[in-house]
Amino acid sequence: MLIGYMRPSHEDPNCEEQQKKLIENGSSRIVSEEHSSPKKRAQLKNLMDNLNKDDKVMVTKLSSFADSSRHLVELLEMLNSKDAYFLSLKEGIDTSRKRHLHFYETVKHLVEFQSDLISEKTKQGLSDAKDKGVNTGRPRKPDENVQRAIKMYQSKNYTLAQIKDATGISKSTLYRYLEN
Repeated sequence: MLIGYMRPSHEDPNCEEQQKKLIENGSSRIVSEEHSSPKKRAQLKNLMDNLNKDDKVMVTKLSSFADSSRHLVELLEMLNSKDAYFLSLKEGIDTSRKRHLHFYETVKHLVEFQSDLISEKTKQGLSDAKDKGVNTGRPRKPDENVQRAIKMYQSKNYTLAQIKDATGISKSTLYRYLEN
């Protein structure tokens, strides 16, 4: 079965364009979300849960289907596990064709590549900052405020809220210094 999936977008808030394209391309059933939000996509979940072998999910473009490259990998893996297929009209992707069969593998590698690049850039940035003498991470509280907060706490005359108001030292920071 060729099942069309659509959800509202900024360009197509009522899904009229998507519906027209899905029907033109032979969709025998159309599933539509009520909203464009990436959260609580009940229709997509229901569609994925009820797929049968050789069903094909058709969308007008990838962004209608997935909210991120990682989400796309998850959805493609679900389709693959059910021996179902995916068709995206704009991108010309059809996983039922031999040459597109391993599209999800390619996307999975791209997600890992993207993650590795972000990690590497972050590590390089931290290293460069350290070489320049810049302290990374959350700035430490001035010692005088910490010492004052500890004295106030140990006097047992102040609440944690009063200590925080007077010194700017949070409860978790105070406890962390008390443990040392």
